[in-house]
Amino acid sequence: MSGQRIVFVDRDGTIIEEPADFQIDSFEKIRFVEGVIPAMLKLRDAGWQFVLVTNQDGLGTDSFPRETFTGPHALMVQLLESQGIRFREEVIDESFEHENKPTRKPGLGLLMHYVRDRSIDLANCAVVGDRDTDLQLAANLGCRGFKLKPGPDTWEGIAHELADAPRKASVERSTKETRVRVSVDLDRAADPVVMTGLGFFDHMLEQLGKHGGFSLQLSCAGDLHIDEHHTVEDSALALGQALKQALADKRGIGRYGDSSGQGAITLPMDETLASAAVDFSGRPYFVFEGVFPRPEVGGLATELVPHFFRSLCETAGLNLHLQVRGDNTHHMVEACFKAVARALRQAIRRQGTELPSTKGTL
Repeated sequence: MSGQRIVFVDRDGTIIEEPADFQIDSFEKIRFVEGVIPAMLKLRDAGWQFVLVTNQDGLGTDSFPRETFTGPHALMVQLLESQGIRFREEVIDESFEHENKPTRKPGLGLLMHYVRDRSIDLANCAVVGDRDTDLQLAANLGCRGFKLKPGPDTWEGIAHELADAPRKASVERSTKETRVRVSVDLDRAADPVVMTGLGFFDHMLEQLGKHGGFSLQLSCAGDLHIDEHHTVEDSALALGQALKQALADKRGIGRYGDSSGQGAITLPMDETLASAAVDFSGRPYFVFEGVFPRPEVGGLATELVPHFFRSLCETAGLNLHLQVRGDNTHHMVEACFKAVARALRQAIRRQGTELPSTKGTL
């Protein structure tokens, strides 16, 4: 399960414009930053949560009486909530800068419960603010930081970067038997680049990228002087891991896919007919029906074909049902890879921002 993603967002100068005296202590001073509400709604719809993190110098002292803060702040929060934007938590430090307290941004004194919470994917969280201290806070948390004007970022650009980010992943799997490197980009079609030392297996993996509609680069240096088993198995395990990482929390995907996209789960190749149906359920399961006439084709043992897909399911969290019948072993193996690729193409396609599960996680 992917961790929760949070935007730690500053207040003054980020959500509402900051006045010349740096204190929003009256209703007349409330002006929202351009584009903030549409951007936060887009992030919310993409599954992000929000935590307000703000320094309010001397709040509660004579220089900044609490009663002058409470009303304008409550109005800001109420207006955001009326549009469907809610804060998971409001973290407000009330100290002065010269006190140098660890609770004051960019310190983590008030945020340590997020650092310790393993359900939160801090590496994929973000901080949005308008000062260098916000960028330092991001560095201290170990996440990305965005700086609004006078920085280079806009709310529209930030929402695009976080919500529409290309689904990419790179995985390296090294054992005493193989060294596999895989890179995928699920939002870019490109000619696949595959090098495993097994020409026919390379050709089959190319079918996954080509007909799956995603960019695939895979190389494997394996112990082919023994046999091809480890190369095939570890390539599948690494590819499945890359697919899982690229899909992240799986929001917006079709989740289910079949080789036709029309319910008739079939893909012909001359005398051969193959069918595939997939579900990115997070629960690995593989069912195979078929008998290959020959024990080997192109230097690849045909017993490794179902083993490849079973291994792929294990690390991708994929449920796959695959059937094939035919007379020509080459055609049958190739049809299997093409049918699975077409099913994957449908399942990983973006179709919005909703999570396709009543459980709340995949």
